[in-house]
Amino acid sequence: MSRQKTGEKKDSWDWIKALVIAFILAGAVRYFIFAPIVVDGESMMPTLHDRDRMIVNKISYNIGEPERFDIIVFEAVEGRDYIKRVIGLPGDKIEYKNDDLYVNGKLVKEPYLDTAKNDLLSGNLTYDFDLNGLTGETTVPEGHLFVMGDNRQHSKDSRSIGFVSKDKVIGEANIIFWPLTDIQVME
Repeated sequence: MSRQKTGEKKDSWDWIKALVIAFILAGAVRYFIFAPIVVDGESMMPTLHDRDRMIVNKISYNIGEPERFDIIVFEAVEGRDYIKRVIGLPGDKIEYKNDDLYVNGKLVKEPYLDTAKNDLLSGNLTYDFDLNGLTGETTVPEGHLFVMGDNRQHSKDSRSIGFVSKDKVIGEANIIFWPLTDIQVME
């Protein structure tokens, strides 16, 4: 065998090794750190739209805890992933009166709903409820979250599926990357 053929084989083997390593790294990043998700439906409008593509940060809650108003992705009871907004944290008493959110008896503003409320022809965006009447619990249980879609009149969320176990949370969805006209980092 000539030196040239040996060198070509070595170069080919180096390329194969580099490609295998690249695929392993890409797979690890996608599986453990970041993953794409497609918004399915209109339950998060006007914040998110049907078919928006987002990046889910899978490590954010390994080093921290979900915060109120984070947009999260979680495994739903039907075996599908849902994307919703965190409204109640463990120990919170949640109540809606006259389209206003009360957490532990204090009024909490939801500025992300202002556009939807202004577009209403009549009535409230969010119907009145309290946790006890909805779930039989007075507060959000430890290890769970109370989540809602921003499109309150058309969202399957904790009002119908119950509390979300933190163990079912996949990560925080905070970057829209498609369509290009809507690219943004969610606050």
